[in-house]
Amino acid sequence: MGRAGLRRLLIAGLFVAVGTGLWYSQEAEYRDSLSWMGVTTWESPTPLSLHRVLRNDGYLVGWSDLRVNPLWVSYWLNDAGSSRIGERPDFQRDWRTLWPVSTDSYRGSGYDRGHLAPNYAIASVYGREAQRQTFLMSNMSPQRPRLNRQLWQRLEEVVMDDFVPRFGTLQVITGPIYPQDFLDGVFRRVGFTQVPEAFYKILVVPSDTPRVLAFIMPQEVSGNEPLDRFLVSVDEIEARTGLDFFPNLPPAAETRLEGGINQRGWALQAVARRPGRFQ
Repeated sequence: MGRAGLRRLLIAGLFVAVGTGLWYSQEAEYRDSLSWMGVTTWESPTPLSLHRVLRNDGYLVGWSDLRVNPLWVSYWLNDAGSSRIGERPDFQRDWRTLWPVSTDSYRGSGYDRGHLAPNYAIASVYGREAQRQTFLMSNMSPQRPRLNRQLWQRLEEVVMDDFVPRFGTLQVITGPIYPQDFLDGVFRRVGFTQVPEAFYKILVVPSDTPRVLAFIMPQEVSGNEPLDRFLVSVDEIEARTGLDFFPNLPPAAETRLEGGINQRGWALQAVARRPGRFQ
């Protein structure tokens, strides 16, 4: 290679390096904008906790190629006022998942395609394109109908209709919980997707005096249980998932927020038995 060719190669390499750096910086900024105290990561890297972060309009997905399912989904909600929600989009396959998860992968399984980033809330805050992206199969997880259509749906309504207007802004982190012994659930799959035994949802009010409320809901529910029956600490969710939800949280604040259950200020009991909109 001559001197001119080497110069062109070096210039091209410089453009690639600068472009990659700008892309990484923009991606990191976008991820941080959808996270409070850092993007969810693992307590310690193991095959069961490793994941890739998939970026979408309005929400992030921590995707596990081993589970063929998300480990977590994170999004921010704010009081959008009276937004008009478009018609329900069609489900879509996500080309970013290594294993093929098609729109009919759950057919005949007895499980619903359960949204993790919810259609209504994301559409209200982020608009129509973000709503379409909530129908990507990478945002779905197998849920029993009584959980998906009743208990889980009731919690999503309370979050958007009561907690967001009360506090103005919330971060929500949600996802599946699997058996801690991988072999216990390795063959419980819908297509390629491993079936969770439960689901969690963590609600954060980011402020100088932050509040946290967390839930674990098992697959086998009747659907009409009071929501406050399923309150847990964030520490319990981290113990069952192997994830660290707020990696930049100072140790003292972590102990205070994650170690117990504090309902003060949420007024959860007033809405815990409210029937769902579609029941």
